[in-house]
Amino acid sequence: MKPVPTREIPLSFPYLDEREEELVLEVLRSGRLSLGPTIDSFEELLAERVGAPYAAAVSSGTAGLHLLCHLAGFGPGDEVVTSPFSFASSANCFMFEGATPVFADVDPRTFNLDPAAVEAAITERTRGIVAVDIFGYPCELEELRAIADRHGLALIDDACEALGAEYRGASVGSHGPSAVFAFYPNKQIATGEGGVVTTHSEEEWRQLRSLRNQGRAYEGGGWFHHVQLGFNYRWTDIQAAIGIAQLEKLDEILRRRGEVAARYSEALASVEGVEVPLADDADHRRSWFVYVVKLAPELDRDRVMAELRDQGVATAEYVPCIHLQPYMRERYGFGEGPCPIAEETSRHTLALPFATGLDTEDQERVIEALRTAIGS
Repeated sequence: MKPVPTREIPLSFPYLDEREEELVLEVLRSGRLSLGPTIDSFEELLAERVGAPYAAAVSSGTAGLHLLCHLAGFGPGDEVVTSPFSFASSANCFMFEGATPVFADVDPRTFNLDPAAVEAAITERTRGIVAVDIFGYPCELEELRAIADRHGLALIDDACEALGAEYRGASVGSHGPSAVFAFYPNKQIATGEGGVVTTHSEEEWRQLRSLRNQGRAYEGGGWFHHVQLGFNYRWTDIQAAIGIAQLEKLDEILRRRGEVAARYSEALASVEGVEVPLADDADHRRSWFVYVVKLAPELDRDRVMAELRDQGVATAEYVPCIHLQPYMRERYGFGEGPCPIAEETSRHTLALPFATGLDTEDQERVIEALRTAIGS
């Protein structure tokens, strides 16, 4: 029997070096730990990178999505259409405002919202669409924007997993609809926690800056001059310092992550029962967030995952359908059936260890462990 390796290969880990330490130390020595100039610098750099005129940093991607839903005016009695195949915040963001989630099914290969399903889900109560660039693959933004325009709906791009992705030759975030990016440690750039909203509206940017800081006014008035009910969604200059260092090497990060993904796809393409992620095309350039494979229906995913873990390889279901989460079932009575493609996909997908700094030796261990688990 082959011995089980003693060191576990984690699902993800951040890519940090001395530059992050250097910039964090500068902030610590400056005495400005929050509401300082390092946040302003990060926002300017991020906006330039994405191709949007304005950016407002917040405490998380969820916070950014919530602020956009708040500004869109979603409330009780309203419906918002979103993807069932995403992280829970894609729906929580407007539920915070009292709106009701409506889930439209996804495309079987991109795993993003199917525009036809979105159109079919719209009712007289629909007020918005929260699109998702799942796993860093750009959604069908132009088709969704046309639907939103046709029905007079707000369109928000949940790009929390897609920093660096491109849609129709331009960066995600540059096309017009406001977008949100996130910086959790498994994201393309990692600051511990954090997010940013990019917008093409100066007025929306001003509102975001006010709302993230308890509704404070920045034009005139005193330090404690609050003109609206806001939130404590502030970021810190320490996190912004890490973010600047990460942005400086974003091209390297994207290249390395692409190389890790390419090694997986090449090695797994011939493994029977494993469907690798969809390749890029002329309109879609993925920014690799995670590496998720889909297993054939005849394979027992739970058994495969258990065997991977036994071999010291971390893995996770990626991702459970939002509408089938316990709180969604209890609150709205959702069950299986309304989104068959998303539900079927969710039953058979799993994430493999994926990180900017994942070395070849560890990746080969993962590949061999998966082959063994599939074949056993």
